[in-house]
Amino acid sequence: MIFGGMYVDSKIYVPGDAMATVSNILASEWLFRLGFVSNLVGLILQLFLVHVLYELFKSVDKGQARLMVILVVAGVSVAFLNNLNLYAPILLFSSAGYLSAFNPAQLQTLAMVFFDMYKHGIHIAEIFWGLWLIPLGLLVYKSGFIPKALGVLLIVGCFGQLISSLSIFLFPGYSTILTPIAETIMLGELPIFLWLLIKGVKDQQPSTRTAS
Repeated sequence: MIFGGMYVDSKIYVPGDAMATVSNILASEWLFRLGFVSNLVGLILQLFLVHVLYELFKSVDKGQARLMVILVVAGVSVAFLNNLNLYAPILLFSSAGYLSAFNPAQLQTLAMVFFDMYKHGIHIAEIFWGLWLIPLGLLVYKSGFIPKALGVLLIVGCFGQLISSLSIFLFPGYSTILTPIAETIMLGELPIFLWLLIKGVKDQQPSTRTAS
């Protein structure tokens, strides 16, 4: 998703300029399609990731581990459907006969509308990706085999994610101010994954306890 959501987006999307955005799509259609597919692959990998985390933490608290999975699956589902908005510009310029009812300027405007819908859809998915950090943070905190501080950082990261996502809808005029602050808070979710990469998931064993 980093490739499609950041690199490709920076090469294609020109905020407020429908003509330039569409020109970039048509000039780099293969790159655009590759970015689209990479988004889907990234979402599928998220499902595998949460499965690994569920297996790791289910003996700590099965209820919270299940809630974690539900929230991730909800976010992935929203994001999967939202990617249709990203793909829509390709369909609009596919030379299909029924599109002759629209002139080029109208098609460019429609493409931009779908792009903006896609970006807002990402923020909706991110609400779930923020919420899942709460059960994950609690599981880490209670696990006994991962530093409690990492669990606290995850919970704090949840609020950063929610501020970043909800500010777009509630305070659009202030999102440029709130988003950088929220993204700084969101960095709290990185240490746990670095910890697991360095220590190794298989090496982490939960302390003996009865699963809830």
